[in-house]
This record gives sequence, C-alpha cells and structure tokens, in this order.
Amino acid sequence: MNASPGAMSAAKRQIDGTEPFDGELAMRGYALNAMCFSFNQGENREAFARDEEGYMAKFGLSEQQKQAVRERDVLAMLDAGGNVYYLAKLAGIFGLNVQDLGALQTGVSLDEFKAALLAQGETQRRSAA
Repeated sequence: MNASPGAMSAAKRQIDGTEPFDGELAMRGYALNAMCFSFNQGENREAFARDEEGYMAKFGLSEQQKQAVRERDVLAMLDAGGNVYYLAKLAGIFGLNVQDLGALQTGVSLDEFKAALLAQGETQRRSAA
C-alpha cells in the first residue's frame, strides 16, 4: 500500500485498551510529566508530600490532571497525558511500583498482573526454543 506521508501521519495507531503515547498526548501531559520528572530529586518529593496542591500549581497542572493525582487514579493520569515512565516517579511517592501501575492500568489485581507477566515470559522462552 502506497500512502502519502500526510495520510500516514493523519492515521493514529490503534491499540485496544490504550491510547498510544504520541505527540498530541505528550503535549497534553507536559505539565504532569514535568512534575513527575522533578521527583528524581528527593527535595522535590518532600515538597510534594508537604503540599500537593501547591506543588501541582507550581507546574501548572490542568484540573483534570490535578484531580487524577488527588484520586491516585493512574488511568486518569494516563488519559490526561501522563507517561507511565514519568508516572512511576509519582507512584513511588505513593508506595507503588511499576508492576502496581501495570495492574492498575490493565484493571487486574497485582497477583494476576504478575502471573500474566510470568506466563508471557514462558511463552516467549518456549517460542525461542
């Protein structure tokens, strides 16, 4: 199929159950991701823990983003443009890890998510043999 470059960029890749992180989503999530990136430094994590509202205001989060953070709603943060790699910094403040985020994102329990990861690994190893 010979599609023009313009037609290719106009079509958004579809993946069931998720919204691909593209330029549009990156722009929408810039403030949230910038705030999460700041959590690489301990003093910023402490400042957020002391005053979440003030810290979110400092980065200019949208109301949608602030509400998602207030509710600890990972899916809403993703919908608001959050990138899971940056959100992992925020999740750490809440005592969550990347597997916790994966479970929340896919709507299964942490144990179910871990089992699915292990099953996928077994499938990959069998296919490679």
